[in-house]
Amino acid sequence: MNTTIATDFTAILSLPCCRLGVRSNAAGFLTALAFLPPDTPILRSTIAPDTINSIERALAAWLDNPGFVFELPLARSGTPFQQRAWQAISRIPTGEIRTYGELSADIGGTPRAVGQACGANPFPIIVPCHRVVAKSGLGGFANARDGWLLETKRWLLKHEGVL
Repeated sequence: MNTTIATDFTAILSLPCCRLGVRSNAAGFLTALAFLPPDTPILRSTIAPDTINSIERALAAWLDNPGFVFELPLARSGTPFQQRAWQAISRIPTGEIRTYGELSADIGGTPRAVGQACGANPFPIIVPCHRVVAKSGLGGFANARDGWLLETKRWLLKHEGVL
């Protein structure tokens, strides 16, 4: 484990499938979430404790009810295409999936561009890019095609009743 990982996050929280790195700014907005390997040490920083408490409560509610709707302050970023892709992904109902091709037909662009937007998603789980799959199979996840990240995607889809 690279020790700089722990210093890059405001907190590292535990999920059943992995760890979730949380980044936030001084104003209390989430700036990014990142899936981390399951053996990443937990981190509880004193920076932005209210933000961390809010995300912990939201994650607990989502673990109890996969249909839970996150309402957290997000520091939005991304290109106009990424924003369109992330908005379309956010409209995929819990328990359903869409293909990269279906989303690209809805918002323009190509399936590959949708996949790249998924990989650049700064707020996984909140913007549920795990609900976007290949025409045949799961496709990739968080810029990975196998390993613990793909297992994380499987877990997320099982949690939502898709698999």
